[in-house]
Amino acid sequence: MALTNKQKEKVTKEVKRHEKDTGSPEYQIALFGEKIKKLTTHLKKNSKDFTSRRGLLKMISKRKKLMLYLQKTDEKAYKKLTKKLDLKE
Repeated sequence: MALTNKQKEKVTKEVKRHEKDTGSPEYQIALFGEKIKKLTTHLKKNSKDFTSRRGLLKMISKRKKLMLYLQKTDEKAYKKLTKKLDLKE
């Protein structure tokens, strides 16, 4: 259930800080968001896939931690990102 390079580029092109950005919190949050969407649709079809459910919960937790970090360090970037990705504050 990995994302292809095209999917990653599509999701992250608006939030990248520079051309070779792969480690910024904005980039990682955008990737986690796309993976979460993909896993959610998978789990709607396969409700007994508990291993994937555990992975989904771990991803949600990591995204939440990154969002809290971004909120503490750069409030403007946090608000901009939540608006772009349509996430709740």
